[in-house]
Amino acid sequence: MDIFQTIVLALVQGLSEFLPISSSAHLILVPKLTNWADQGLAFDVVVHMGTLSAVIFYYQTMIKRLSFDFYHSIIKCQTTGQSKLAWGVLLGTIPIGLAGVIFEDYIATDLRSVEVIAYATLVFGVLLGFSSWFNHRNKNPKNTISWADIGFVGVMQTLALIPGTSRSGITITACMLLGLSRKLSIQFAFLLSIPVIALSSVLILIDLYHQTQLVNVSLLALGFVVSAISAYATIVFFIKLIDTIGMMPFVIYRLTLGVFLLLLIL
Repeated sequence: MDIFQTIVLALVQGLSEFLPISSSAHLILVPKLTNWADQGLAFDVVVHMGTLSAVIFYYQTMIKRLSFDFYHSIIKCQTTGQSKLAWGVLLGTIPIGLAGVIFEDYIATDLRSVEVIAYATLVFGVLLGFSSWFNHRNKNPKNTISWADIGFVGVMQTLALIPGTSRSGITITACMLLGLSRKLSIQFAFLLSIPVIALSSVLILIDLYHQTQLVNVSLLALGFVVSAISAYATIVFFIKLIDTIGMMPFVIYRLTLGVFLLLLIL
């Protein structure tokens, strides 16, 4: 992998991780469509850590508040401040964590095809469009999240293990279907990404430990920086403009990409 490929793949990860278009699908598709060699597990870990650092940096103040309230909710044995949201991030991660461990081999071997990505891109693109339409018609969106909401979003998030689904896309979709405000939907989806990205990085590191793989440290460092900067810019852009542009540009992109991929394999 050379410098150009490193920058392109790091940008792909950084730009697509927090947009509802599936970063995993794009990281699979780019090498396949360009006939590039697989980037390797070490690179996957580094760019994931780059996006993780971006979302932590963006939400650093809120994370401190959530951590404080989470701690005091345990001490006082009651909900306090933003502790429900903190517990929601923790509990909402359990389903995808369990599913990821149980189905890791199946996902890695049987779901990384262009056909799977094409159908997932189309199906969940349509669902994203419907949830956006439903959310727009909802005149009284909820600005608080319930335990039932947390459970539903957590279960729906397991679908993100299918390449082409989009973790941020399916969690935002689930939140909007529940009638949560768009602001809360995006906030909860992005906060959920922190433990999920961290867990996926740990799993990749475990796989990497059992392999003998030479790495280029300078290219890995470049990948980390590019993915972190592009991911942070994407978060800022997405949150600031989503009320203006809505979800339809991403729905159209998903449907276009899905149809293109189907035509490619048929």
